[in-house]
Amino acid sequence: MFSGIIEYQGHVSAARRLDRDLEITVETGITDLALGESVAVNGVCLTVTAFDAAGKASFFISSETLDRTALGRIAVGRTVNLERAVTTGTRLSGHIVQGHVDGTARLLEVEKTGEGRRIVFSVPARLRRYLVEKGSITLDGISLTLNEVGAPGAEDSDPDAFRIALMIIPHTWDHTTLGTLKAGDAVNVEVDVIAKYVESICQYR
Repeated sequence: MFSGIIEYQGHVSAARRLDRDLEITVETGITDLALGESVAVNGVCLTVTAFDAAGKASFFISSETLDRTALGRIAVGRTVNLERAVTTGTRLSGHIVQGHVDGTARLLEVEKTGEGRRIVFSVPARLRRYLVEKGSITLDGISLTLNEVGAPGAEDSDPDAFRIALMIIPHTWDHTTLGTLKAGDAVNVEVDVIAKYVESICQYR
């Protein structure tokens, strides 16, 4: 389990295709990793399969994960957001994040507002029921607050998508990969798991 507070930015030093799977090596900067440890890489819970004392770690990404996330865009030289699993004594500064991606969103626009940024994404319509204004969402592993949540088809006539807007403070912009994104880039989306549990309880009570 994670909190969506990015601890490190790692750099991909190797990426090797294995049939339909992918193995990546990341210079994490984390010097006390453990074999089998879970690390959120751009919001996707991955397992450390090898590491060294300098913090170089390998991760295996299955075809299932590649099909359901935006990790397929990872290439040598890319920067990724990293977070280690929380401990029982950790402050939950973000929200409860599982590292289980629900889909991908596409960046539409970035607008500078004062020192911050207003960013807008297109999100699959099937995720709309889990999102509320001022609620939480995880984008590429970053716990963020939703400022605007549109309706499917309301703004771009696409019944299969809707728009969300978020205000990003300078610290988050500078210390995550958000500042490297370009219009059209895909990011991993995880909705608040509590919303999914509430839906299940109401559906099967």
